Amino acid sequence: MNDLSKASGLRRFTSIIAGIFALFLLAGGIWLLSLGGSFYYLFLGVALLVFAVLLWRRSAASLWLYGALMLITVVWGLWEAGTDFWALVPRFDILGVLGLWLLIPGVTRDIPERLKPGKTFLSATLALAIVVMVYAIFNDPQEINGSMATAQPTQHQPVEGIANGDWPAYGRTQSGTRYSPLTQINEGNVKDLQVAWTFNSGESKNANDSGETTNELTPIKVGDNMYICTTHQILVALDPATGKEKWRFDPKLKSDPSFQHLTCRGVAYFDQADTTQFAKSLEGTQPVATSCPRKVFLPVNDGRLFAINADTGAPCADFAKNGELDLLHLQPYPYPGGLEPTSPPVVTGTTVIIGGSVTDNLSVHEPSGAIRGYDVNTGALKWIFDTGAEDPNAIPGDGQTLVNNSPNAWAPLAYDAKTDVVYVPTGNPTPDIWGGNRTPVMERYASSIVAMNGSTGKLVWSFQTTHHDLWDMDVPAQPTLADVKTGSGEAVPAVYVPTKAGNLFVLDRRDGKPIVPVHEMQVPAGEAAPGDRVSPTQPRSDLNLTSIQTLSDKEMWGATMFDQLVCRVIFKQLSYNGQYTPPSEQGTLVFPGNLGVFEWGGISVNADRQVALMNPMALPFVSKLIPRGPNNPLWPKEGATGSGTEMGIQPQYGVPYGVEINAFLSPLGLPCKEPAWGYVAGVDMKTHDVVWRKRIGTIRDSLKGIQLPPLKIGVPMLGGPISTAGNLMFIAGTQDNYLRAFNVTNGDLLWEARLPAGGQATPMTYESNGKQYIVIMAGGHGSFGTKMGDSLIAYALPSK
Repeated sequence: MNDLSKASGLRRFTSIIAGIFALFLLAGGIWLLSLGGSFYYLFLGVALLVFAVLLWRRSAASLWLYGALMLITVVWGLWEAGTDFWALVPRFDILGVLGLWLLIPGVTRDIPERLKPGKTFLSATLALAIVVMVYAIFNDPQEINGSMATAQPTQHQPVEGIANGDWPAYGRTQSGTRYSPLTQINEGNVKDLQVAWTFNSGESKNANDSGETTNELTPIKVGDNMYICTTHQILVALDPATGKEKWRFDPKLKSDPSFQHLTCRGVAYFDQADTTQFAKSLEGTQPVATSCPRKVFLPVNDGRLFAINADTGAPCADFAKNGELDLLHLQPYPYPGGLEPTSPPVVTGTTVIIGGSVTDNLSVHEPSGAIRGYDVNTGALKWIFDTGAEDPNAIPGDGQTLVNNSPNAWAPLAYDAKTDVVYVPTGNPTPDIWGGNRTPVMERYASSIVAMNGSTGKLVWSFQTTHHDLWDMDVPAQPTLADVKTGSGEAVPAVYVPTKAGNLFVLDRRDGKPIVPVHEMQVPAGEAAPGDRVSPTQPRSDLNLTSIQTLSDKEMWGATMFDQLVCRVIFKQLSYNGQYTPPSEQGTLVFPGNLGVFEWGGISVNADRQVALMNPMALPFVSKLIPRGPNNPLWPKEGATGSGTEMGIQPQYGVPYGVEINAFLSPLGLPCKEPAWGYVAGVDMKTHDVVWRKRIGTIRDSLKGIQLPPLKIGVPMLGGPISTAGNLMFIAGTQDNYLRAFNVTNGDLLWEARLPAGGQATPMTYESNGKQYIVIMAGGHGSFGTKMGDSLIAYALPSK
């Protein structure tokens, strides 16, 4: 076969491929245009079809036409997406690759000599596209590149009762600050960190485990002991200098595949000799004789709470029943897995206070989400705050129970010992995506921050963050307590409340009044499903971390123009009028989605420097109501159990609809919204401005079996940040398996370490024997799709 014959074959093959592309774009473009979407895809389909015909006929005009298509596409892409590299990729990639293919001499060799000017024009348009993409790499419109105005003080403000080298609570303090004054590891030497030790728990997911099996642990460290809980809630004491196991306690978790969660975020520590845990109002309280003056509280997902001797690992005999407290007591539906304490409790000088996760979207016959206070030494019930009861403090009498399905508090609580006030983040009544059966009493404390007295459970104040919540917009994270310095220099006691809806409410701890302005905003018009209603307004903080307020089809994305087109078509078919569009049978786009802008990782606050650090997300979901019918009964069949996950079809027994909840993904399994899906950000607490915001993470581990280059794109994450006086922010959590360190001043990435499994946890830092360590749990996350593991990894600087 001679060269001209080969060229003719390649040209015709190229023409056929272009024709196939054109037919897909024609069909999809007509569909999209009929839904009110962009005309571009139809135009491109027509133009590509003409090009394919011209190329088949050996016309030199084919390359002029293709060059014009590239030029128009570059202009269109910049108009729709600006200089956002990842947003431009699906607009340019297929056309660009096909254009480069056309420049190969063998493809068009059999076209007459007058082809040359057309090739030159095509080359110029392709060069323009390349220049635009190179420029976009270094000029990301989604990133904010500022620097904090305040420097780290030479002297930090010590936290009473906490040694600088310790991390004795989930958020280091029970105020949830997640900030350490340690400076041995700092911005100048963090690049030298290396693995100091690794502890492997030996656990793995088994057949009796939930689909939501995860390891979201943040260890605590007190003196010469580190305490961790495993996925199956085994409590282990470690030597913090070596990672060697000292002892372990196994609560014999009664796990089941129907559990909606199987995780342990952490444990709580109590030392009777530590009077800083006592509220000022309780000063002078005499120590109680107990066999466990130092104890670790271990929450267990089947509805139990254990008190374990912190020195020996033995159950505390004088706490409840030989150290075991039944949290299903007084519950209206006390089945294992219905109430799951996944977060560590708050411990005051006299009281251990705990909430718990209630199964979402299963039934109207669920346990109560009541918050309860128990005697810290005996386990006796001291008080109740039942969020769905007329009198939330009423303790049920004989034959009575707590109120079923009342709003729960599944995320960690926060505590201020100076005022004896505990701050409780609540969710909404379950079923979450239907509210037609909710009473005003049931919704009074739903999706709110509730401040209550730690010794009595009496209400101090409450602030609702979402009204008549139909989108699962919980307050999903531990509130953070920190004093905010005003322009006059006055320190105002504040509580930072991150929400799934993207709001970061900054409230005065004394009365719940906003420090950063909050406005009741009109929400998009839209009818609720029959029998339900929609709140006409929703609160919005002036400090809101949602990257895009309202999506349009311009923000739809794909790996190529083909799946981007499909995403645009699907978007136009969904019910969506902006945030808080009500759920529907049609299918409603929920953005921010169920995963939330903020999740359980919370934020880190350096009050010394007046800096707040966080990791907001931006991932849409779709919720679709499913009317009752033969395959969707109102009540479950005998023996029916939960699905073991929060995603997919959820029955919502007892209300008129089931619901299907999923991330909004393209046919290739990628999010239909353009990246970034995850960021890190720094906020100046004096002005409450977002000073810097950077994408975090790559898709290196997102496509199973395919190794992709680690290009920064900004991925979702589960887990929160910590910060240190060494000008560092540490965070893992991303869908790629890394632990990273960022410069607090400007958000620059300074260091990253590859993890052996998913790091869907919040790290911590401490000092032992004069050396500072950074620790992360690399255990993976079932529904998040990261690799499972059992490694607790400590990093430190090399010894001199």
